[in-house]
Amino acid sequence: MATIHDVARAAGVAPSTVSYVISGKRAVSPATRRRVQQQIRLLGYQPRGTGVLARSNLLALLSPQRPGADTPTVMRFTAAATATASAFGLNLLLLTKDSGPGDLGQTVVGSLADGLIALEVTAADRRVPMLTALDRPTVLVGVPDHPNAITCLDLDFTAAAALCVDHLADLGHRSVGLAGPAPAAYQRGVSQAVRFRQGFLDAATRRGIGACVRPCGHDLESVRSCLDGLLADGVTALVVQNETALTPLVTELATRGLVVPQDISVIAVGPHGGDPCTLTTVEVPAERLGRLAVEMVVGQLDRSPAPEVRLLPPRLAVRDSTSAPSTSD
Repeated sequence: MATIHDVARAAGVAPSTVSYVISGKRAVSPATRRRVQQQIRLLGYQPRGTGVLARSNLLALLSPQRPGADTPTVMRFTAAATATASAFGLNLLLLTKDSGPGDLGQTVVGSLADGLIALEVTAADRRVPMLTALDRPTVLVGVPDHPNAITCLDLDFTAAAALCVDHLADLGHRSVGLAGPAPAAYQRGVSQAVRFRQGFLDAATRRGIGACVRPCGHDLESVRSCLDGLLADGVTALVVQNETALTPLVTELATRGLVVPQDISVIAVGPHGGDPCTLTTVEVPAERLGRLAVEMVVGQLDRSPAPEVRLLPPRLAVRDSTSAPSTSD
């Protein structure tokens, strides 16, 4: 078990300074205090007679602002997480800087957050080793290739893709297209994007139909380019996993004289639980994920449940935008 001398040596201070940080009996510079607190956390030091450090009643939400991020979904998630944290008597600290692992550790420890929620999870997420070392209640919203001992939460995007493909194949479509997130999301290996794409391709192979995948930027020129490529491949149905590009893409179909679903079927993948919608959808339950992420972190504060990967089952809502392909195709 770590001692006060271990903490002092790791922090580069005298044992008395560590004692002052713990007791608050003397003033210590903010930088030194953060450094000592970090080592207390990392080494698992428990001051004799005091147990663990007092809670801050603060949760940190790591939501780095990166190119191609699905901002509407993140905003829904954040709103639900904030409300849930408040219901537990906790504050939610939103950290949007795209920090490296070293900066991340200092930022989180400096904030004295009791628990962490991380968004924008990638397949080879470089934050995982640092989050593991911090040994604090943590939930990743997304599933990296190697989550170590960190709990993960997300929609089952592989199953969601299969639902879309199976629905279209059952209607008789023989060539389907995926308008995915922006290229940057695929380049970073964002978990949801990679798992949905692979699930889409695997399901198409299983059903013996053609499949085409194109990333889709958010500006009109990118939407048109994406649609050009998909239509050139002869698809009769589109799955759109890009909420920001959805409206301009559907508008562009109409501009080209294509009627949904008579000429082309469309399935939207995203948080479509609000306004009335005529599109067939697989909903990404952003609000539910936000609530669950906070509840799962809070559940780790007083006990140590085994790490888990929890994937919510997807649901396909069939509406007016999908039908059998036109006999003229």
